Amino acid sequence: MLMTEQYPKGLGHIVPELKNLVKNGKVLEKMQFSCMNEPSFAAEFKALDRRQTVIVGMEAHICVMQTGVNLMEEGLEIFVVTDATSSRTLDSEKACLDRLSAAGAGIVTTEMVVFEWLGRAGTPECKELLEKIK
Repeated sequence: MLMTEQYPKGLGHIVPELKNLVKNGKVLEKMQFSCMNEPSFAAEFKALDRRQTVIVGMEAHICVMQTGVNLMEEGLEIFVVTDATSSRTLDSEKACLDRLSAAGAGIVTTEMVVFEWLGRAGTPECKELLEKIK
C-alpha cells in the first residue's frame, strides 16, 4: 500500500487513524496533484510491478482523477472506490467518477474490493472483516 500526503507542511498530515492502516506500506509526501507526476511515488509504484491498482482519496476531481488518468495512460487497469473517495462538492466527485468511468476505470465500493480480495467465506480473515463491516 502506498499513501500520499498532499503538501503536509501547509495542509497538515494524514490523520493517525488512516496512517495506522499503512503497516507494511509507505506514506509519501507529494506536491504534484497526480501521484504519477511525483518522482518518489512513481518510482515506488513502478517497483511494485502491478497491472491493476485500487485508488481512494480526497479531492477526487483533482488528485484522484489526475492520478487515475496517468495510470490508465501507462496501461494499468484502475478501480476507484466510491465510498472511500470524496470531493468538497458532490458535483466535483461525480464529475471525477464519470470521467474515469468513461475512460475505462472500474467504479467499485469498499465491500466489492474486500470480498474480491478475500475470495471465500469461512476464513479467519473473512470473519474478522465481517465483524468490522457490520
